[in-house]
Amino acid sequence: MDSDQTRISAIFGTLPALLNADAALVARGCRLSVQCLLGTMDRPLHVTFATGRIIDMTPGPLLMRSWRFSYRASPLAWAEFWKAPPLPGWHDLLALTKSGEAVLEGDLLPFMTHLQYFKDVLALPRFKPLALA
Repeated sequence: MDSDQTRISAIFGTLPALLNADAALVARGCRLSVQCLLGTMDRPLHVTFATGRIIDMTPGPLLMRSWRFSYRASPLAWAEFWKAPPLPGWHDLLALTKSGEAVLEGDLLPFMTHLQYFKDVLALPRFKPLALA
């Protein structure tokens, strides 16, 4: 289980570079600035988005650190979500919450307002071959 967590954390660590390499996606998020929790249930990351870019990722949870919303999923959910192509039911952030593999909490306004942006950002590792097995 800990090795799964380590792999998932390493993949999340690639998100800023993957996002920066996608100018169109950065441009779509240009009006987004938010602090949130992303990652696994046990070890979420505090992620700061500013004008469509990820400017900070700090391992959490940290006491007294604010965030607007949290999207956390099981390591299995992330591994399945990042497969290309993912299986039905594992292909979408909201499908993962419906199945109970993920939890979405907090102020959902920034998440829902920029839903397609978050779906695309979190799916970026799907298109880069990584060791998920």
